[in-house]
Amino acid sequence: MRLTVLSDYSLRVLMYLAARPDRLATIQEIARAYAISENHLMKVVHGLAKGGYIETVRGRGGGMRLAGPADGITVGAVLRTVEEDFAIVECLGNQDTCRITKACRLKRVLQLALAAFMAELDQWTLADLVSRPKALLDALDIEAR
Repeated sequence: MRLTVLSDYSLRVLMYLAARPDRLATIQEIARAYAISENHLMKVVHGLAKGGYIETVRGRGGGMRLAGPADGITVGAVLRTVEEDFAIVECLGNQDTCRITKACRLKRVLQLALAAFMAELDQWTLADLVSRPKALLDALDIEAR
């Protein structure tokens, strides 16, 4: 199973914001910190704001911040919001045309595995991911101030 770049970038944005909770951040500064496209981040930020994870402040001196405490945001919840499809094989999706679905036990095994995967991710909060904010900011070559 592979998560999309959208999930990766969404978690990175949230981690960045959680590591610096006392200030607003801009798309430009986050893009620069991670060396990723501002255009991609615009879509990410829009989705995170729509999902209620971040709030944006317009105008001069504007930016974004977490909409709530980092310990109230789970990795599993974020992925469910930003990922469009967890059908890791055809039979788990809406367009199941597999000829052996009725007799195959693989579907159930994969459903259980996916449920276990998501259950594990539901145990981890954004606060857990940034429990050492200085180390994260140092890795990004950013002062913690």
